[in-house]
Amino acid sequence: MMQNILLVDDDKDVLSALKMLLVSEGFTVILTETPDAALEAIKKNNFDLVLMDLNYSFDTTSGEEGLALISAIRKCDEHLPIVVMTGWATIEVAVSTMQNGANDFIQKPWDIDRLIAIINNQIKLANSERNSQKLSQQNQLLQQEVDSEFSGELIAQSAAMKKTLSIIEHVAKSEASVLLTGENGTGKSMFARYIHAHSSRKSASQISVNMGAVTETLFESEMFGHTKGAFTDAKTTRIGRFELADSGTLFLDEIANTPYSQQGKLLRVLEDSEFEKVGGNKTQSVDIRLISATNADLNQAVDNNAFRKDLLYRINTIAIEIPPLRARKEDIILLAESFLSQMALKHHTRKLIIHKTAQQALLDYDWPGNIRELNHVMERAHILCQADEISVDDLGLPITQKVPVATQAVKEDPNNLATLETLELNIIDKRLSLFDGNVIKAAKSLGLSRSAFYRRLEKM
Repeated sequence: MMQNILLVDDDKDVLSALKMLLVSEGFTVILTETPDAALEAIKKNNFDLVLMDLNYSFDTTSGEEGLALISAIRKCDEHLPIVVMTGWATIEVAVSTMQNGANDFIQKPWDIDRLIAIINNQIKLANSERNSQKLSQQNQLLQQEVDSEFSGELIAQSAAMKKTLSIIEHVAKSEASVLLTGENGTGKSMFARYIHAHSSRKSASQISVNMGAVTETLFESEMFGHTKGAFTDAKTTRIGRFELADSGTLFLDEIANTPYSQQGKLLRVLEDSEFEKVGGNKTQSVDIRLISATNADLNQAVDNNAFRKDLLYRINTIAIEIPPLRARKEDIILLAESFLSQMALKHHTRKLIIHKTAQQALLDYDWPGNIRELNHVMERAHILCQADEISVDDLGLPITQKVPVATQAVKEDPNNLATLETLELNIIDKRLSLFDGNVIKAAKSLGLSRSAFYRRLEKM
């Protein structure tokens, strides 16, 4: 990629000579003859370095115009490398330029090898600084994601999940925008990471944004970044999420919560792949693959004027619904055991096993919180369990089913009375049949706790 250099000097012969030299070294060069023209060029273009004279027509010896230009450039871009050159070089002048924000100093007439070495070195240092800042922000975001998101292994034994995973694996190889839908806790964030990991962009970063946590007033700063001094608290230049995700994947979670007033700005960046930082007027290009997620009905949101129809069309090139956990019965025990393995490593403890009655309880539960709830339930059980096996009581699953209407008593033959054990067995068998094998509903209808009901099952 060619680097862009801005040359500032009031001597046309100097500009011509420098341009020939720098172009031969592979640089792109823009020429300006005055400080005002230089500032105008900096505001409109992205440069990798400024090579500027210190003295201009107003005063050819003091360097005041050059020092003022350095200060003005620093207000526009605090990281842009500035190399100063002058034919009136003194130690005092050199020190003054560095104090005002210049990165290096060279005397006219210049030594070609030294000049090229200085330019290459300053561009390299600036890129390193920008990359360091970008990497630091990326690491913070990635750590937040690791700390807050479910990170279990991908398990797909159920027919519903196998079908979904097949679509995801096929779509991952494309560049199409993906919209993941489904209930809260189904693992949409995890599948977004899976798509990125199996895409051609896997060597770059995936940057995630919870759109529900981005306030309307900070939306542009968060998404596009801001320049130093753009507003009261902008003490440094900030890189936005789009720029952080450049060449990689941008994941917009809970996209239905994007403020309506900001949806047009988001649409413009997605369509044009260009944006400007808050407080800046330089247009920056960006190359991202978009993945979005929501648990809301976006079509209904469009009808309610809460979501732009054109934005919906832009983000849902491929829409994939993640099935709820209750539709993935074959995956529940495998997921639970996977969580226990992770927790054993996390807490440096032995791996617990799940008792058969507890397994049945996991299968009978409806899981309104889906995989996230299962993860939390297994972590709690891992902590509370005092044996080698997790019991029903360790799970602490809530019973939310309604109690059915009591059945009428059946008159028995006094000459053919059944034993209490037989009666219990018959009642339990009938209740299980009544509730299609749902142990929790059967237990609730008999006024028994889960553990008491399971003990009777084991006994019989």
